[in-house]
Amino acid sequence: MLENSLLNAEVKEGEILPPTIQRLMKGYNKYLRPFFEGPVTVGMSLDIASIDTISEINMLQDYTATIFLRQRWTDERLVFEGNKSLSLDGRLVELLWVPDTFIVDSKKSFLHDITVENRLIRIFPNGTVLYALITTTVACNMDLTKYPMDKQTCTLQLESGYNINDVMFYWTRGNESVSGLDTLQLAQYTVEDHYTSVSEAVYETHYPRLVFHFELKRSILYFILETYVPSSLLVVLSWVSFWISLSSVPARICIVTTVLTMTTLMMGARTSLPNANCFIKAIDVYLGICFSFIFGALIEYAVAHFCTLTHADAHMLMLQYGHHMHDMDDEMNGIITTISTHSSRAKRRKEPAVTSPPAPASAELSVSPSSPSGSEPKPEVSPPEPTNWCLTTLATLRKILRFISCCHIENPHHIDNYSRVTFPLSFVIVNLLYWTYYLYF
Repeated sequence: MLENSLLNAEVKEGEILPPTIQRLMKGYNKYLRPFFEGPVTVGMSLDIASIDTISEINMLQDYTATIFLRQRWTDERLVFEGNKSLSLDGRLVELLWVPDTFIVDSKKSFLHDITVENRLIRIFPNGTVLYALITTTVACNMDLTKYPMDKQTCTLQLESGYNINDVMFYWTRGNESVSGLDTLQLAQYTVEDHYTSVSEAVYETHYPRLVFHFELKRSILYFILETYVPSSLLVVLSWVSFWISLSSVPARICIVTTVLTMTTLMMGARTSLPNANCFIKAIDVYLGICFSFIFGALIEYAVAHFCTLTHADAHMLMLQYGHHMHDMDDEMNGIITTISTHSSRAKRRKEPAVTSPPAPASAELSVSPSSPSGSEPKPEVSPPEPTNWCLTTLATLRKILRFISCCHIENPHHIDNYSRVTFPLSFVIVNLLYWTYYLYF
């Protein structure tokens, strides 16, 4: 089988393998791993050339990276005498045993093949190093709740198809095994931190896994210029209507224009926002705040204009109501005076009846016909007391009138005066709370 393999290689390439390689390949079987007594230890190192695209548009976010993947292991079957390494063509990798290394969560990976496959096999007197230039698109689980003020931790995971009894992975220099991030330039991100770790993947059995973690911080300057500043300026533009006269309806109609512009800005920002695993993001909250302030300015104008139209009618109604209440007061005072007069007369009538001696029986008989029933009139009959009831009703009406007077807006122009201070102050306070929460919590 080895002779047939070498013969096919010679025929395919049109060349004869060097004598040193022929001696190494004699009796070599690429389907069998070295060191049957124990697992093969494979050292890994990465050189990240670029991270071209970090996409959040899809439901599963991903990034595309171009990396040099270096794997180093020792194969006792390839030991030869000498102190110099042998550099071989990448196409001879098909003749050697290589660890079955793959990238976890990779959507698409490929080797650069211009002008030939960018692979290099270098055999040392006691081992083998495989260099490979790989471009891969890897999924990254991102939390976009604080988008665009978010920090994302993505991973690049290397795993083997052999279990831990056959192959063991390790980083050749720990955290220094990954290079190239210091000079890396990204469009919207900066690399904050990175580190490496060693773990095991558990499926039906345990498999070796190396993990490279790197933290990306999004640059917010682009979003400030693209979204935050225009939306804030639209809010400020809606406040201009507070300085325009309420009678100038065409001039204040610009508020409707700001509402429409803000709606267009929100829809335009939505098209570039990711369809993330969270419904509300930080930029959605800010756009909602700006839209609420602009809509509030529109409502303020509607209320102020309505109060202007009804101010004259309300004033006349209050005058009529006041005159009516004054007449009621005069009438109630007359009733109270009349009742008081009758009460004092009744008291004066009762006083002689109490002080005079008892009348004879004939007098009693002469009084009895005045009673319809013929019975003796009751000496003490408490007269009705409408005074307290009338006073209570009058006090209640006065309280209602006072409450209506407090709720009534004397001058509708005061609404604009209050809005000139309330709207900007509220917007500043809300902005302080918003930026403090999303930047520091």
